[in-house]
Amino acid sequence: MSQAPERYEPTLESIRQHPLPDWYQDAKLGIFVHWGLYSVPAFAASRKDPFQVIAEGGFDKYFRENPYAEWYLNTLKFADGPTRAYHDRAFGAGFAYEDFQPIFERESAKWVADDWARLFRDAGAGYVVLTAKHTDGYLLWPSRVGNLVRPGYQSTRDLVGELVAAVRERGLRAGLYYTGGMDWLLNPERIDEPQKIYSTILEGPKYAAYADAHWRELIERYRPSVLWGDIMYVRGADVAALFADYYDRVPDGVVNDRFATEFAPPKRPGMQPPGIHYDFLTPEYATFPDVEREKWETCRGISSSFGFNRLDDADSYLSADAVIRMLADIVSKNGNLLLNVGPRADGSIHELQRACLLGLGAWLAVNGEGIRGTRPWRRAESTTACGVPVRFTRGTDALYALLLDTPHGDEVRLRDLPVADGTTVQLLGHAGRLTWRRADDDLVVRLPAPISGQPVHALRIAPLPGA
Repeated sequence: MSQAPERYEPTLESIRQHPLPDWYQDAKLGIFVHWGLYSVPAFAASRKDPFQVIAEGGFDKYFRENPYAEWYLNTLKFADGPTRAYHDRAFGAGFAYEDFQPIFERESAKWVADDWARLFRDAGAGYVVLTAKHTDGYLLWPSRVGNLVRPGYQSTRDLVGELVAAVRERGLRAGLYYTGGMDWLLNPERIDEPQKIYSTILEGPKYAAYADAHWRELIERYRPSVLWGDIMYVRGADVAALFADYYDRVPDGVVNDRFATEFAPPKRPGMQPPGIHYDFLTPEYATFPDVEREKWETCRGISSSFGFNRLDDADSYLSADAVIRMLADIVSKNGNLLLNVGPRADGSIHELQRACLLGLGAWLAVNGEGIRGTRPWRRAESTTACGVPVRFTRGTDALYALLLDTPHGDEVRLRDLPVADGTTVQLLGHAGRLTWRRADDDLVVRLPAPISGQPVHALRIAPLPGA
């Protein structure tokens, strides 16, 4: 952890001295929340993940049948698309997107912030990131800055403030999401091909001052632990000054990599143009194949949408078991998982999303020692002699071998894992030590019977091999 300056200057050299805080490295699991006017229609024609849609039908199909329900306003602009057909049936051809505002505000009045906070705590999350403003321009807080072109286009109830207070009361960190570069109220051009994602980014001092004023208001009011920007930032904005002031106010805060003010090719598939400074990378619906030097955080929904999609069902929602295996893989490679929840307009959360979160939390209650507070080991993965995938994490004095399936038989053989005399092996969730033996450079562990019932089994091996 590098040494932070006493005060940050609005320069790249100064903000790059910001150390990655331990809380963020330790948390491993965050909850993303996409909630807004798009939660009223709650519709996306496709239930496939974005890469699958593109692979099967190209970008024309992707934008016309976008799997992200929060992109409803843009998808609605395809006159011959399924979103327009649904909209006209459900609301009428003359019903404008902004007409969802009174419906959302009536429905969101039923929401109880602590219901979410308790659920997210029970899921085992360390932090929560709420969409304070998405690309439709609607604000989830009563801003004194307001909206440039539509007065009153914001919640009169402080949804942001209530959630921030509730999650902190439950012991979690609170972060905020804000789309700065793309705003369909300020630039309504339809996005129908990839280059338009970036050609429609706002630019100039008027819009830079607008986005900056919103972020500074959010920082002043709520002191978010995460600044989560999206789809670039306004061209011409002074992000170094924004970050310096943020770090001065929230020294252990973090910012993501999506504050680019000029286009540059993304570093990897599933990523956006990188900003000049960031604390962590953000692949979307994607992960990395090996341990990364830079801290990263993959974001994705429990389904293939971030906003609530009324078409989602058991076939499109991930199970808790699938998310647990995903989390183990991500953490072994120096990543965090920002798992998205898409509530209905009234704030209720679909029972299959809740089941996934609670299943994840139940597993972490037993096995969290092998996830939270760990760091990558010298290699991320292996396979047992019987073909079970393994992921490794490292604690201060122990190695954790996370078995992504249940081994057959009463022994498991971990390849190329020489251990010292006096090593102890435990299976998290089971009392007592396990017996083990060496077989060449492999570690063979006798398992208690039965060990089924967990999607991932965590073996604690102490001391660290090779330490």
